[in-house]
Amino acid sequence: MSTEVCVMQDDLSAGNSKADRVGMPDDAWLSQLEEIGDERGYFEPLGAEHSAILTDEGRTLLVTFETVRDVRDTSPLQEPLGWSLVRQNGWSNLCILAHTDSWFRDRAVYGYFDRLIEDGFFEEFDKVIFYGAGMCGYAAAAFSVVAPEVMVIAVQPQATLDPSRAEFDRRFPKARRRDFTNRYHYAPEMVEMARGVFLFFDPAITEDTVHAAMFTGAHIHPIHCRHFGSTLPQALFDMGVLQDLIEHAAQDTITSVGCYHALRVRRLYRPYLRRLLASVEARGKPLLVKWLAAFVSSGQHAPRFQQALERAEQALAEGSLTS
Repeated sequence: MSTEVCVMQDDLSAGNSKADRVGMPDDAWLSQLEEIGDERGYFEPLGAEHSAILTDEGRTLLVTFETVRDVRDTSPLQEPLGWSLVRQNGWSNLCILAHTDSWFRDRAVYGYFDRLIEDGFFEEFDKVIFYGAGMCGYAAAAFSVVAPEVMVIAVQPQATLDPSRAEFDRRFPKARRRDFTNRYHYAPEMVEMARGVFLFFDPAITEDTVHAAMFTGAHIHPIHCRHFGSTLPQALFDMGVLQDLIEHAAQDTITSVGCYHALRVRRLYRPYLRRLLASVEARGKPLLVKWLAAFVSSGQHAPRFQQALERAEQALAEGSLTS
């Protein structure tokens, strides 16, 4: 890790305790972020609803789409996810930050990417990866058209919220009023020239599954992540899977098989295991509950799983007595 990046990380927390930053108004937090962004490369407001923050480091560029709310709610240092993802590698990061639930449908954002294309910005890098989740996953796919040979990693992305194409998705009524028909609009079309597009979603969420099915082509790789639900983006980061995927994407070694192999760490991820336990118990499968609970209880202190094991063994014993 470079001294410069270490200093930048320290700067964000300097003078403000974690509690202070949690209570800091968004405007004050953004002002602090702007100062640090200017030190990293530049911070540029994009209209009233967005900002662009460039960390100018190496020849690999990670473009992340993020929201103020997600950064402030999930980051211990209240810093953009992109900063933490490139810190150890010395890569460059372009963070497009949404201040509201805008779905990045803003002429100021379109104009910014137009300027980057005119300046040949993306051609300066050996590798370019676009990443986002949910609303930001939609943007990562939709704006990836600006970079040649790009790799896209999108978690639970929407293909569009244009009512004529996504009548099935009623989860975001305010966003449906925005214009999804003008520039950088229909994400499945915008990724047609990408080197590879990896879509991560839980197939139990019907809307996410339908959106993923709208992306077609040999370069589209749907990755089913069962029993994660809406917590999938945070889980991928917490498990260390996201960092691994992005590194493989930069090396052109990311594959569907590799993605599923990386997800095997879920076997040690307690939130996933709790969701899996709830699922098999709800299905009334005491033998599956026994196998799962015994596996977890054997390797760690897990009272919830120990109790589930005892219930499953009792249910199996009662079943054998009555059969």
